[in-house]
Amino acid sequence: MNSPKLSRETVVHMARLCRLGISEEEAEEFRGQLSDIIENFQILDQIDTENVESTTHSLPFGSVMREDIPTSSYPKEDILANAPVREGDFFRVMAVLD
Repeated sequence: MNSPKLSRETVVHMARLCRLGISEEEAEEFRGQLSDIIENFQILDQIDTENVESTTHSLPFGSVMREDIPTSSYPKEDILANAPVREGDFFRVMAVLD
């Protein structure tokens, strides 16, 4: 399949949109590479996917996270027993902002 070659101006414009500074040699190299990529997508576009079910992933998988089951908290006194500096029922910490 013969794909339309991208122009150098198109490649430079895309690079500018991506905030990439490219040299003239890179623009020419990317022109060929991007043209090949477009050609591959044109080939894929010819495949009949009418009866193919949509999927978000190629392999089935389940969640690796455990189920979130609410439980009661630790007793306040047990937690505050670990505080290096305590002020009432709170941890005392150094001020971050003045």
